[in-house]
Amino acid sequence: MRHYEAVIIYDVAVEPQAIQASLDKALDTMRANEGVPGAIDRWGRRAFAYEVNHKREGYYVIVSFTGTPATVAELDRFLGLADEVIRHKLIRIPDKVIAARAAVSA
Repeated sequence: MRHYEAVIIYDVAVEPQAIQASLDKALDTMRANEGVPGAIDRWGRRAFAYEVNHKREGYYVIVSFTGTPATVAELDRFLGLADEVIRHKLIRIPDKVIAARAAVSA
């Protein structure tokens, strides 16, 4: 299992309950494909440096998780199809970074 982070930017025009429902579906998609969600960091509403899809701000959520490449592919597909998601990015965390984080927290 590899370590990943997902950066998800939601449309601020969407109701908070719809954002939570979409996040829950994303987490269910991870679990259904052998993924294990970790920390969820809600950054909240942030302004963009430039307009994205004619919008000036979005609601940011960062999700750490472990999974397989199939987990990432299915999550990428799900987030790409979700109407309330403006942008998303899935990043594999290098093993060196994971080891360094573990050393600092220990």
